Amino acid sequence: MGLIRRTYTFLDEQCFKLLFQALVRPHLEYAAAVWSPHYQRDIDAIENVQRRATKLIPSLKGLTYTERLKKLKLPTLKYRRLRGDMIEVFKIVSGVYDRGVTEGFLKFSSITHTRGHSRKLLKEFCRLNIRKFSFVCRVVDIWNSLPESVVSATTVLQFEKALDRFWAGHEMLYNYKADFL
Repeated sequence: MGLIRRTYTFLDEQCFKLLFQALVRPHLEYAAAVWSPHYQRDIDAIENVQRRATKLIPSLKGLTYTERLKKLKLPTLKYRRLRGDMIEVFKIVSGVYDRGVTEGFLKFSSITHTRGHSRKLLKEFCRLNIRKFSFVCRVVDIWNSLPESVVSATTVLQFEKALDRFWAGHEMLYNYKADFL
């Protein structure tokens, strides 16, 4: 962010968005499926980077963080991590990754009810926080809440588009303190 601030004396919305998405956000999202924070103080610290960055745009200085994100059409980093988690689950479930590596990583539920979709995952008991907030435990409830129309996509790109349409009006898109479920 310092590089952007020192190099550009004036930033418009379009230029900022391009620079932020190319130079800053990749560092904030690197390996997010592995290290995704669960403590609110850690979520706040990461989100604060984007909050401060959006204040660099003079035309948006008087707006709240949520309003700045809406104006820029930038989702919260929490939303981006969750979306990334769902894309990783889709890749594992649909066999994009080598089955030898992902075998037993996520387990399908053998219970079939009239609710939900055909690719429901089994939620394992997780006693400790270190396990409870790991990738394989934290994604199950959200994955199982998705409709059949989203999880039945045949390619990753179709899944991403269907997921974005399904979550388009969700509060967490621009408000990182909103709960998902």
